[in-house]
Amino acid sequence: MTPARERRRASYGIDSPGTLIGLGTGSLVALGVLIINCDASAGWWISVPFLLTPVVATASFLYTTLRGKRVVWLRELDRLALRGDERALDLGCGRGLVLIALAQRLPEGEATGVDRWRMVDQSGNDAGATRRNAAAEGVGGRIGLVTADMRNLPFDAGSFDVVVSSLAIHNIDTTTGRRAAVTEAFRVTRPGGEIRIADFRHCRDYAAVLAEAGAIAVVTRPLGWRFWYGGPFFATTMVCARKRAGP
Repeated sequence: MTPARERRRASYGIDSPGTLIGLGTGSLVALGVLIINCDASAGWWISVPFLLTPVVATASFLYTTLRGKRVVWLRELDRLALRGDERALDLGCGRGLVLIALAQRLPEGEATGVDRWRMVDQSGNDAGATRRNAAAEGVGGRIGLVTADMRNLPFDAGSFDVVVSSLAIHNIDTTTGRRAAVTEAFRVTRPGGEIRIADFRHCRDYAAVLAEAGAIAVVTRPLGWRFWYGGPFFATTMVCARKRAGP
């Protein structure tokens, strides 16, 4: 089997499948109402924009989870200009889309993924699926997987050159828990290392926690329409920070 065919077999699942099912159901209901009422009155067309909203939101969600987030993350990882020998950590790695993209940029390094493997966060989310995807993409020997809680990482301080997280920290349902996860991300980053957290909620809080912890170059910036989970009200933001290189 050729490497190209192996790569096509990688499958990264659907983010928050319950949310997508809800959006899809709403779309079907809206289309049904539109079809039934299209001849009911002369002014039926006024309701068209409102009825099509869930359809557009579903299409946006599907695009982001199946393609858009990959396009954005590949661009973001390229901006890091990695040497190729770094140690990287992906918090909430899921089925490995960002983790594997990191490993592909680290021919002499290693990418470690941490997750609790909850299928409510991503369809088919388990370590076996991540390993199969890594093997299909040709980086099976460059990744490591750890089952752990982001709030209490089993790594020494300063273990990683790069720490990333994509749409994971918001799943922690308390402010204290999310603060702990971001603080842990900072702790395990080496002096001079980079942190990138993409999320559609709580990003200002993440940035504030990093700044309080002593991070420098802390900025937040929108990632554009490719990373909208249903529309602009669910737009993803990137939090960027660096750990100070010296005292």
